[in-house]
Amino acid sequence: MSKRVTKQALTGWLLVLPAVTVLAAFTHFPIVRTMVESLYSKGNPVRPSHFIGLDNYANFAADPVFWKVLGNNAIFALGTVPVSMALALVMALWVQSRSGKAVLRLAYFLPTMLPMIAAANIWLFFYTPDIGLLDQLLGTFGLPGRNWLGDPATVMPCLMAMTIWKEAGFFMIFYLAALQGMSPELREAALLEGCGRFTYFRRVLFPLLMPTSLFVLVNAVLNAFKLVDHLFILTKGGPSNASNLLLYYIYEHAFAFYDLPAAAALTVVLLLGLAILAISQFVFLDKRVHYR
Repeated sequence: MSKRVTKQALTGWLLVLPAVTVLAAFTHFPIVRTMVESLYSKGNPVRPSHFIGLDNYANFAADPVFWKVLGNNAIFALGTVPVSMALALVMALWVQSRSGKAVLRLAYFLPTMLPMIAAANIWLFFYTPDIGLLDQLLGTFGLPGRNWLGDPATVMPCLMAMTIWKEAGFFMIFYLAALQGMSPELREAALLEGCGRFTYFRRVLFPLLMPTSLFVLVNAVLNAFKLVDHLFILTKGGPSNASNLLLYYIYEHAFAFYDLPAAAALTVVLLLGLAILAISQFVFLDKRVHYR
């Protein structure tokens, strides 16, 4: 009996070995390597890198630019995640209840299929001063244009608008799949009980969509902290770091300043922050999730 159990255990480990190897090589090892790298100083041919402990983290804790970038990312997440999720749910409900569903799905999902660089170039045309679409529309009403991406007061809302447009269609697919998996008997039973549309949505439909909402929320928060492509085209973090986000800040330290240990320290901060956010979402929202 023990030999049979040992053989089954060995077979199981051999089956998962390829996945474990890939996960360790491309996830766990880079994380450990990044943590170790963050404990060293920036090296050069004259002065090689040496161990400095937590000095990189202390330097960022005292750096006002770091806190500004972190605040920008928090504002960006708070401005894009709820709106993207709400818009995705509305679009899914609209597609589910209307005819011509294939055309609507394609229209809503089309922004998601565009590469981020292509989408950023499209929106760059919208925001270009004087000749951009927004300024042209304002000009038809006799209103003056403005430098949308060059003004600290408008640059972040402009980035949020583009991100919401890009991501809402992607999240809609998950809500639409959840809606299509629900039994039509729920709606019929609610109608027999005299339940209105709003009451049905609030009491029946939305609670049953909570597992999907939790999944979408986790992905939306992760996306809000790892979007960087559009910054290369639109703002490069400007003006005066008004649109600089954490991942672009990491890129600057790694490839513009050639300070890999500092970039590693920022990466560790990003990973810890995302881990805390993801765990918190599951802990605080798990009681509100109604699994079927």
